Amino acid sequence: MLAMTHGWVPFALVCVVFVAVTALVGRAAGLFAARPVLWAAVRAVVQLAVVSTVVAVVLASLPLSAGFLLLMAVVATVTAARRAKAARVLPVALAVLGGAVPALGLLLASGLVPPRGVAVVPLGGILIGGAMTATTLAARRALDVLEQRRGEYEAALALGFTEAEAARELVRLPAADALLPALDQTRTVGLVTLPGAFVGMVLGGAPAWEAGAVQLLVLLALLAVEAAAIAVVVELVARGAVRRTSQSSEVRLT
Repeated sequence: MLAMTHGWVPFALVCVVFVAVTALVGRAAGLFAARPVLWAAVRAVVQLAVVSTVVAVVLASLPLSAGFLLLMAVVATVTAARRAKAARVLPVALAVLGGAVPALGLLLASGLVPPRGVAVVPLGGILIGGAMTATTLAARRALDVLEQRRGEYEAALALGFTEAEAARELVRLPAADALLPALDQTRTVGLVTLPGAFVGMVLGGAPAWEAGAVQLLVLLALLAVEAAAIAVVVELVARGAVRRTSQSSEVRLT
């Protein structure tokens, strides 16, 4: 919990320092330009200000909560498609939602998560966010491999592989690397990190064992969601549903 007794000035100054350090380090090391960092920080301020203002109304209504989750899904899909430089956005939605929707449905059907906005929106946001990250990383890796290892792809075709089979063999292992962050987070939880769900519940006064149980449920759900997203990405890339506009028609997959 933040100690805001000294007012908002120290808070604002520390935030500015973090953003400035990120931008300066990235630029000095030749990693990335400062502008994307500054733009991301500005967007975060505006978006969190808006969400903080409307969240109480949204969480009090299940239909509004469902609409808010839909907005999350749309933004996550567009973001993943843009980061992967995918030619089409709609197929990417299959990867983002393919695991998140069934996982959230199972949690609701089991009774572990009550059908109330205050529970559904935060958990749904975590699952959609995890699916977005896995989709982005898997799609970028898979599409990069298809461009970089074109010779191996064509060799596989010469050996009698179909286009989908050849592409699948090339991209599935590199795409699987997208699960590593979720795997590492699950392996080291409690030893290296205390994730947000756990910390938030403890600070809110919940028993530590209950916070631990909820965090375990979230981590395992994220593993399932991200694994499903990666599997869907591999299949979509292999079948040519997700590809980059820069890819030659000679390597278009069907």
